[in-house]
Amino acid sequence: MAEFRLETDRLVLRDWRGDADWDAFFRHTNTPGVMRWLGGTFDAALMEKQRERVEKCAAGNGFCFWLAERKPDGGHLAGEVLGFCGLKRSNQPGGPQGEFEIGWRFREDSWGHGYAKEAALAARDHAFRALGAPHVIALTVTENTASWGLALRIGMKRDEALDFSSAEFGSDTIIAYSMTREDWEDCHADA
Repeated sequence: MAEFRLETDRLVLRDWRGDADWDAFFRHTNTPGVMRWLGGTFDAALMEKQRERVEKCAAGNGFCFWLAERKPDGGHLAGEVLGFCGLKRSNQPGGPQGEFEIGWRFREDSWGHGYAKEAALAARDHAFRALGAPHVIALTVTENTASWGLALRIGMKRDEALDFSSAEFGSDTIIAYSMTREDWEDCHADA
C-alpha cells in the first residue's frame, strides 16, 4: 500500500516511516511545555506505548495521527519534524467511541506560526472529503486554551454533550468540540 501523504502550502502530513521519525518526534515534543496538558513528559515505556497505539490505530483504521513535517523550502524550520496531526477513531475510555477525532501535537518552537492550524484544516477536510465523515470531534481539557482555541479556529463548536470524566490528562473532565458535515459544507460554500 502506498504511503499516505497530504500536502499543504508549507507542510507534509504523512505516514510514519520508523525509528527515525519517532525519535525526532519525541525529541521535539516530549518536553514539559508540549506535554503540560497530556499528563507530563513520557519515559521510555510511555513513548513506546504511544508509538504502539498510533501504529495499531493506523493498521486497524487505515489512518491515524500522521507525522507533520515542514517542507524543505527554506522557510522557518524547513525540513524539520514539527509533530503530528491527523485523525483517528475516538476510543478513550468513558468518551465517545468510534467517532472521527482530529488531534495534534506540535513542538514549541513551531507555535505561533500557523502550522497547527494549517495541518488541522487539512486533516479536517480530509475527514469530510476522503473519508466521508458525518462529523469530526476534537478532545482536550478546559485548561488547554491553545488546543480548544485551535478547534474553534478551524470551525468547530463546543459540544458539552460529548464531555466525559477522565483523570488521564491531569484534569477531571475531557471537553469536546465538534463539526458536522453540514457546518463544514457551509463554511466551504462561504469561501
